[in-house]
Amino acid sequence: MTIYLYKTSIPSTRNGAVDNQVKSNPHNNLIYGQRCCGKGRNARGIITTRHRGRCHRRLYRKIDFRMNEKDYGDGEKRYVLYLRGAIIGDIIFFQYRSSYKMGNVLPLTDMPLGIAIHNIEITLGDGAQLARAPGAVAKLITKEGKSVTLKLITFWGYPFDIQKLLSNS
Repeated sequence: MTIYLYKTSIPSTRNGAVDNQVKSNPHNNLIYGQRCCGKGRNARGIITTRHRGRCHRRLYRKIDFRMNEKDYGDGEKRYVLYLRGAIIGDIIFFQYRSSYKMGNVLPLTDMPLGIAIHNIEITLGDGAQLARAPGAVAKLITKEGKSVTLKLITFWGYPFDIQKLLSNS
């Protein structure tokens, strides 16, 4: 990993350093924007609040929480949540009944006990609803028949327990 040092042409860049990160433009079909609509005008378009100009347009990325497509097209791109330890070019399998490897999607009955899990569906096919925040994980504690016990842990380190029931499908 290369670290770039800033030239001290102005005081704010003194002693600054940046590591090289991959800079890429987002794909147009994977983003959506939200424009500011206020701009200090009322319904008739008359300026009622001074010094309110246009806002900067925010671009949000569409994240695929479901990952339920049976057949992705060749070269189709989707945004998924970052996996700790993943690098660019890693292949992630979104198949049920695949082997246990970091990033693969598996049912909770096939996962070993004591591992950290993120992006958890409560009901099959509803999309991920648990442990989606950065740094939030769940640990698989017990498996009893159709139910499992998960311990949800936030990145602040405060654990709390939740019991999740599984279906046969």
